[in-house]
Amino acid sequence: MLVILGFAMIAVFMVLIMTKKLTPVLALIIVPTVFGLFAGAGLGIGDMVLDSMKSMTSTAALLMFAIIYFGLMIDVGLFDPLVKFILRKLGNDPAKVVLGTALLAAAVSLDGDGSTTFILTTAAMLPIYLRLKMSPVVLTCVAGLANGTMNIVPWGGPTARAATALEIDVNDVFVPMLPSLIAGVAVVLAFAWLLGLQERNRLRATQPEIWGVPDTAEKFDGGASAGSAGGGSGTGRGRTGGTPGV
Repeated sequence: MLVILGFAMIAVFMVLIMTKKLTPVLALIIVPTVFGLFAGAGLGIGDMVLDSMKSMTSTAALLMFAIIYFGLMIDVGLFDPLVKFILRKLGNDPAKVVLGTALLAAAVSLDGDGSTTFILTTAAMLPIYLRLKMSPVVLTCVAGLANGTMNIVPWGGPTARAATALEIDVNDVFVPMLPSLIAGVAVVLAFAWLLGLQERNRLRATQPEIWGVPDTAEKFDGGASAGSAGGGSGTGRGRTGGTPGV
């Protein structure tokens, strides 16, 4: 019965938020209180809330520190050098672009917050996907996989909630999961590479005028290289200069 009430509470909370009937703060206060009373907590619900807050003090402090610290680091540009390095190494190969997306999303996910991961990853990678005619769905899929894998860091939501529910230290939950975390990151990178290869093959099949020649992936840069070659400067490579209409 309590499990059914728990899922029902989450469903009601999501409906109220998505339909904008309540603000998130009010929904977080009102919905659990109503369901707690319905479950039979009665007048003892206040003591239950206080006991829960006491047991979550250390976890809440960890989460608050992580939010403030990583928020400040993002504002001062902590991840900017990493973003620039990855973008500089990607080139115009779709497979490398997708792999770089996974690496960037995994690195940013160290802050334990999914929203900042998608904001930074999308802002950095989406223009490249659009310029290379790649599918933005691949960007979303890879970023989601990387973020979901890295979200089990000690200051992330799932690990903190699990430790609180089990009434143990966060490290007791996280340390045994380190091997699975490493394996998960490896699987995400392998999957991202496979998606990148599929995207490369799709682009060669659907847009052979751009991706049909093996070395056009290096030359494709918004048409700049093709334009300079077509201008008769005579400095382009032989294949580019001798292919009409490129």
